[in-house]
Amino acid sequence: MYWESGNQAEVDFILYNDDGIIPIEVKGDDNVGSKSLGVYMKRYNPKYAIRVSTKNFGFANNIKS
Repeated sequence: MYWESGNQAEVDFILYNDDGIIPIEVKGDDNVGSKSLGVYMKRYNPKYAIRVSTKNFGFANNIKS
């Protein structure tokens, strides 16, 4: 499942677990900028989000990446 805003913003996956609905964005390289993930977080205020990329794992601004 994925989410789109109607204004070209989209999140690759939406996961539902004990923490609620968690948006997941997948990046294929080191460019981890994600306007769409920011749009989703501002609109729905999830507990956290997940961004998967080739970079090392970390946690900042409620985004696990």
